Amino acid sequence: MKLNRQDWQRLALPLTALLVALVFAVGIVAYALAYRDEVGQRLQQQQSQLMQARSRLLSSDQERENIIRYLPVYQRLINEGFIGEEHRIEWVDALRNTHQSQRLFGIKYSIGAQAPYQPGFVGNTAPFTLYRSIMKLELPLLHEGDLLVLLDGLKRNQSTPFLVRDCTMERSGVAVTTMLAPVASVACEIDWLTLRESTPGATP
Repeated sequence: MKLNRQDWQRLALPLTALLVALVFAVGIVAYALAYRDEVGQRLQQQQSQLMQARSRLLSSDQERENIIRYLPVYQRLINEGFIGEEHRIEWVDALRNTHQSQRLFGIKYSIGAQAPYQPGFVGNTAPFTLYRSIMKLELPLLHEGDLLVLLDGLKRNQSTPFLVRDCTMERSGVAVTTMLAPVASVACEIDWLTLRESTPGATP
């Protein structure tokens, strides 16, 4: 069938309407596909946020349980002087109290500057940093047991932990039964230990 000019004129409006409808339909499909992709991305983001929120919630619950469990121990260590600033006055008082109560000969002592300490037998202490202050002691001895008496006294009178790094003992005379006089002397180095929370970029 051959269409003439009049036929094309009659079909012009329907064809135009069909073309517009096709363009509109293609636009609708394209918009629907784009919207579907956008919704999918939003859904993935929301699922990711939900998983992160659940992870934070679980972490928060774990942190809360850890705080409840370890807070008394943490507070006790603070009270004992192991965590926080060092307690030099208390160390010296413990030394003097031990000296007086045990009636030891005169003690000479000095305490060096505090410095970070990482012994091989201690693992990672993060988020804390372990510090030590070296106390040097010189003590005349009536007998060798006086050194053990001194160290036991320090342990009883001071709860801050310490390590005996080194002791050198020298005999200085012969024991005399008729008088109390030192027969030896000892020089020791003691590490007083403290923990402090690490601060990024801070220097000790």
